[in-house]
Amino acid sequence: MKKNIILLLISTMLAGSYCYCETTINNYNYTTPSTYDYSKNTSVSDKDKILFIVDFSNSMNERLGHTTKLEAALSTMKEALQMIPENANVGLRVYGHRTGFTPKQSCSASQLIAPILPNNAANIYSKLTSINAVGWTPITYSLKQAAFFDFGDTSGKKRIVLISDGGENCDESPCDFVIELMKYRDDIQIDVIALAVGDDDANNQLKCVALVTSGKFYNANTAAELKNSLQDSLNLKKEVQGMIINK
Repeated sequence: MKKNIILLLISTMLAGSYCYCETTINNYNYTTPSTYDYSKNTSVSDKDKILFIVDFSNSMNERLGHTTKLEAALSTMKEALQMIPENANVGLRVYGHRTGFTPKQSCSASQLIAPILPNNAANIYSKLTSINAVGWTPITYSLKQAAFFDFGDTSGKKRIVLISDGGENCDESPCDFVIELMKYRDDIQIDVIALAVGDDDANNQLKCVALVTSGKFYNANTAAELKNSLQDSLNLKKEVQGMIINK
C-alpha cells in the first residue's frame, strides 16, 4: 500500500512535465539471484555495498562559485572517501567520460572503473582524477548496469549514491526504470545529489529515482551543500577517519 501511494505521488508530480519513454527492463532477461529472497526484507549482510555513480558529462566543467562542478565533486569525494571505514565495500561507476560518433555510443558511455571491494578508497579517488568530463548524461543506462551487473550475485542491501548535474539526455527515463525495478527487487536504495540542476524536469527525474527506491534526494547548489549532502547520505561523522588519500 505504501509503495502504491509513493508511485501515485510520483506519477502526479511528473504528469505533464516529463515525457516518459517505454521501459525495457524485460529486455535484460533479469532473474532474481537464488542467494537472496526478495520477498523478505530480513536477510541482510553485515555491511552494505555502496556504489558511487558520478557524472562526468561535459556540463560538469561549468563554474560553481570559485571552482567548477567537477572540481567540487572531486574535492567532496576525496573528503568523503577518507571518512569511510577501510573495510566498507565501495565501488565507482562514471558516465559521460567519453564521447561517441553516434548517439548510441554516447548513451552507453558508462563504466564501472572500480569494482565494489573493501579497502577501495584510494583506488576510487585515483580513478576519479584520471578521467575527463566530456560526454552526455546516460543516467538510465548507468542505473541498469549497476542494478544488473555491478553488485553481482550478492545478498544484502545495496546502495547507490548518484551525483549528477542534470537529467537524462538519452532516449530513456530513469524514473520509469526504477519504478519497474522495484517490482522485481527491493534491496537497492538510491540516494541522489542534484548538483546545481536548474531545470525542473531534470530535477523531477532525479527526485523520482530517489523517492521510488526509498532513498534521499538533495539539491546542492554550492560546493558546501554538495559536501554536506554527501556526508549526510553516507551518515559520515568527522571523527570517523579511514584511509588518508594523498594527491
